[in-house]
Amino acid sequence: MSKNRREGIVYSTNPEFVYDDQSQDIPVTLSPNQQQLRVMLDKKQRGGKKVSLITGFKGSNSDLEALGKKLKTLCGAGGSVKDGEILVQGDFRAKILDYLVSQGYKAKLAGG
Repeated sequence: MSKNRREGIVYSTNPEFVYDDQSQDIPVTLSPNQQQLRVMLDKKQRGGKKVSLITGFKGSNSDLEALGKKLKTLCGAGGSVKDGEILVQGDFRAKILDYLVSQGYKAKLAGG
């Protein structure tokens, strides 16, 4: 473990001291009926291009990426998954919302 990752621990005289690394926690993905997803249209800082933005997913990155891949395939569009959000190129809010609700997610339209 590098020195930079040991935040707050400088030196210990305890021979039985074991550094407790909190960064190993893997987030547990909530079931679809416990997820509170928001589907919105976003055009900010995208050169006027529209993207469908899905936020509010609680869980691991691999599950988020799997859901993002399903949504991009469903819409036949590109996109990305980053910072806990799914971006699908184009305005597919209705199609995405219908799919999420049919899969048991608690999802609703958000934003003006």
